[in-house]
Amino acid sequence: MNVRRRRISGIAVTAAAALGLGTLSACSSDGSAAGKSGNTDKFDVVASFYPMAFLAEQIGGDRVSVTSLTQPGQEPHDLEISAKQRAQLEETDAALFLKGLQPSADEAIAQSGAKTKIDAATLTSLEEHGAEVGGHADEHGHEHAEEEHGHDHGEGSEDPHIWLDPVKYAEVAEGVGKAFEKADPDHAAEYKKNTEALVAKLDGLNTAFETGLKDTKTKTFITTHAAFGYLAERYGLTEEAISGLSPESEPSAARVKELAKTAKADGVSTIFYETLVSDETAQTVARDAGLKTDVLDPVEGITDQSRGDDYFQVMEANLKALRTALGTK
Repeated sequence: MNVRRRRISGIAVTAAAALGLGTLSACSSDGSAAGKSGNTDKFDVVASFYPMAFLAEQIGGDRVSVTSLTQPGQEPHDLEISAKQRAQLEETDAALFLKGLQPSADEAIAQSGAKTKIDAATLTSLEEHGAEVGGHADEHGHEHAEEEHGHDHGEGSEDPHIWLDPVKYAEVAEGVGKAFEKADPDHAAEYKKNTEALVAKLDGLNTAFETGLKDTKTKTFITTHAAFGYLAERYGLTEEAISGLSPESEPSAARVKELAKTAKADGVSTIFYETLVSDETAQTVARDAGLKTDVLDPVEGITDQSRGDDYFQVMEANLKALRTALGTK
């Protein structure tokens, strides 16, 4: 819809034709953003993956057309940007992304001509997290933990999984809302109203987690990859991850042995795995330690295997799973 796009549309169409792409249609996206065009009469937003697309949809309402660079069911860390998606980024009014999670998206958006570029990482504070977050990490100390585990936790890298903390996600929502208001001032009042409604709903989710996880038999939970550090810190829990911030990283034998000891000492009952990556490691560790397995969804995408149709429903399912695993009193 923006003036700049009209000026470059001829160039973009020529480029697309040269690439054999035909119409500059959007890639399919997660959830309700699927299959929409990146060149509409609405405020067009290209989001890097589901949590960003969900924010854009909730804040933009009927005024926006949202597409996601990450396909439903695709592990977002593995995203590679296609020529078609690069052309789409040239057409969009705004690009919404989380720098540090998907390097290929970071690079493509930085090089694109998108008029408005919104980096969610700049809208809240990020922290460095390892495979331990919460009470145990505080007790052991960073250096001791790294030495003891004998594997790379991804230390030195900021943890990008901010959307799993409703408070941080609300901070990002407020920033995105203001960015939309500035980029599309004709509909600023609507964006502001929608943002306030979304933040209120996230406040309610935060309260549900605070109340639901306040009184449990154990405060420790084990996950396959270290996605839930912010959530653990927010609600006074300890996350023990089998691997690091990347779901593809492999745990050391020492780390697996240590987790078995932690599970026994802290009364851990469950190893959590994710819907978008193999559960083989979780099943192996759980079998060796005599524990159960269950899903704790990092909400990186909505698929038929998700325990809900959107962010809120899946987060509520996560709360239920945590309450069961931690032994709510």
